[in-house]
Amino acid sequence: MDLITPEIGLFFWQTIVFLVLIFLMAKFAWNPILGAIKKREDSINDALSSAEDARKEMQNLHADNEKLLKEARAERDAILKEARELKEKVIADAATEAQEKANLIVAQAQATIQNEKKSAMAEIKNQVAALSIEIAEKMLRHELSTSDKQQRLVEEMLEDVTLK
Repeated sequence: MDLITPEIGLFFWQTIVFLVLIFLMAKFAWNPILGAIKKREDSINDALSSAEDARKEMQNLHADNEKLLKEARAERDAILKEARELKEKVIADAATEAQEKANLIVAQAQATIQNEKKSAMAEIKNQVAALSIEIAEKMLRHELSTSDKQQRLVEEMLEDVTLK
């Protein structure tokens, strides 16, 4: 019995055992292995599809974020512009109002000065008139202290008067 020389009986039984082994492997092992491989392939494809969807969603979110940022910046700029315009208007209104008040105060001061001036002039005129009357009264008393002087004054006044 030589181990190196093949015999037909051994070859026959080895072929049958091999075929039974292939049949058993095909029936019990290959289908579950191929099923597991197919399931794994499907889960990898699903994961790749989900990753692609997530990437697209991230791009959409990024674009939306950029759009929102641009809108927020535009709104901020509009609010700042409106605030500047409002500030300038308030300053201009305050300056106008201050100028109007200043003009009113100046006009009131000028009117007060004119009234005080008129009042002072009237007071001076009254004092001058009183002094003039007092001086004239004293002069007339002195001039008319004697009856000769009184007679002469009457005659001078009559000469000045002309009848019409």
